[in-house]
Amino acid sequence: MMPVYRCHVRNISMAAPIIIADSITRIGPEAAGAVVVNASHGGIYAAYLAARLHASAAIFNDASVGRDRAGIAGLDYLQELGIAAATVGHDTACIGDGADMMAHGVITHANALASSLGVSPRQACSDAAAALQQAPVKRHEPPEALEAAFPLIAEPPQVWALDSASLVSPEHRYAIVVTGSHGGLLGGRPETALKYDVLGALYNDAGVGKDGAGISRLPALDARGIAAATVSATSARIGDARSTYQDGIISHVNRRAAGLSLREGTSARDFVVALRRALTG
Repeated sequence: MMPVYRCHVRNISMAAPIIIADSITRIGPEAAGAVVVNASHGGIYAAYLAARLHASAAIFNDASVGRDRAGIAGLDYLQELGIAAATVGHDTACIGDGADMMAHGVITHANALASSLGVSPRQACSDAAAALQQAPVKRHEPPEALEAAFPLIAEPPQVWALDSASLVSPEHRYAIVVTGSHGGLLGGRPETALKYDVLGALYNDAGVGKDGAGISRLPALDARGIAAATVSATSARIGDARSTYQDGIISHVNRRAAGLSLREGTSARDFVVALRRALTG
């Protein structure tokens, strides 16, 4: 397991600690003043969480960039807040796996602040992280996040939109959750597929990427009897559950979903309609 270094206050002349994590949602106050190398997508919601943690700099996975460049939209968001940020290629490191990202990730995009510190495309993630250790500490509070969890269909079985799968809660046990998250396990661990059992789940495939990481939650949810699927990253904005539901085209389904006659190539809306019908039929 990679070490986590804690630092709450540092002098600008000191090198910032580096924190490695499988998801930005798995990091706490230790991120303040640190370089956060995390294997979340580089979308706005993930960037918001990094800013709220007061990270001095951050590296994400580009999730294949995808529709409206959503997989790297967080870089411009953090630039506006004075925070250096970059992404590694989804085909160079497994999304959801911070250790793999640090060991094998290759930089694809960097905002202007990161570039000014020496971060550039084709650079090893580990070298970029070292360069970002000189990023100045800034404690600008990010704007309030948009509503990140809200019902789409109130009648049972309910359908909930969650910009991050980390927002699933016990109240969703008898619901279908439509998420903006990537479909990758965290650190390859099956238990991270979803915190609580639900009736069905939708994710973004993040371009599938290295070792099929972007869809690795699907078989793990099969083992729990949960129908699950991904929408293609080119069809819907990653990190945006509304886009998953309104724009998404199903790219992969697990065996449980296939057993309910749910197929690739349909719209996410039609998938949800068919799943609700199958669950109540």
